Amino acid sequence: MMRRCFVCAADMLEPSGRHLAYPGGERRDFPIACASCGLLLAPDADPARCRADLAARLAGPTFVPDPAGAYGLDLYTLRSAATALGLGIRPQDAAGRAELRRPHAVRAAQADLYALDGRERVPVSLGLLCRPPDLDRVLAAVAAHAAWTDDVVVLLDAAAASPRTVSDEGFPHDAVRVAARPLDGDFAAQRNALQDLAHHPWMLQLDADETLDLAVGRRLPALAALAEAGDVLSVGLARRNRVDGLLSDVFPDVQYRLNRKAVRYEGRVHERPALDGGWPRSFVALHGAIEHHLGRAHVLARSRRYESLAPGRGRPEEEAALLRPFRA
Repeated sequence: MMRRCFVCAADMLEPSGRHLAYPGGERRDFPIACASCGLLLAPDADPARCRADLAARLAGPTFVPDPAGAYGLDLYTLRSAATALGLGIRPQDAAGRAELRRPHAVRAAQADLYALDGRERVPVSLGLLCRPPDLDRVLAAVAAHAAWTDDVVVLLDAAAASPRTVSDEGFPHDAVRVAARPLDGDFAAQRNALQDLAHHPWMLQLDADETLDLAVGRRLPALAALAEAGDVLSVGLARRNRVDGLLSDVFPDVQYRLNRKAVRYEGRVHERPALDGGWPRSFVALHGAIEHHLGRAHVLARSRRYESLAPGRGRPEEEAALLRPFRA
């Protein structure tokens, strides 16, 4: 049996009682499901063959399911799977649109496909959290993001200060701003303050020790449009934790960082969006990942600091996993 889901790479395969109903009337029971993306699997599913079959079915204008296949997807899971190949989905009927809002559906996924590189886009702001010593480095890296956003705001962990404009090559003169607010041990409150500074209806947030490849950033406005079409509030991105340069076994470590401006985070540490309607109003995009650059010393100190800020929520067990090299 495969260890990781062949769609989202999560190490979250577990027993399932789910089934799918196919267009021809067939019903399939699937004993295994991914608790992250919702993929369904037969016991003898081969990941390489499943991956190749899925790619072939996503190559045309319409995704049509195979009732005899070794895997199955509802529309909610198909939406995430399609993003890995730079595609969005359109439900073919009102029932499909409703199923996206109430996963996981019994009907096997069937949907029209379109390229996320098209005209369906929603403006996205970029928000960056950092400490004063990191400001120059963070601002030096901002220029690359001009390819997909025209609104950047940096929020410093420092004495409160209103946003001030800074010049940055590639942006209009008033597109990059720096504000300040003391973190005071509350990461959710800091993220919420950053959300409020966005000029656009959606914001992607990054920390000072995180980077995002330009190709990943370019598709964020299209992902925001895909989310709005499905009444989604929050989009998660995988995060690659690299400890002293080595990929950690904590992957995909999904971070819900692409959010509508009105979304609020909760939790002093390991903060997550609080969504009206719960997790069905989010999905995971698989077109790329946030790169998280960590040092071993930081990993060793992090959980202890978080535990002191929020007793019981520091996740000390995650320390060993972060220091363990990635296993497929």
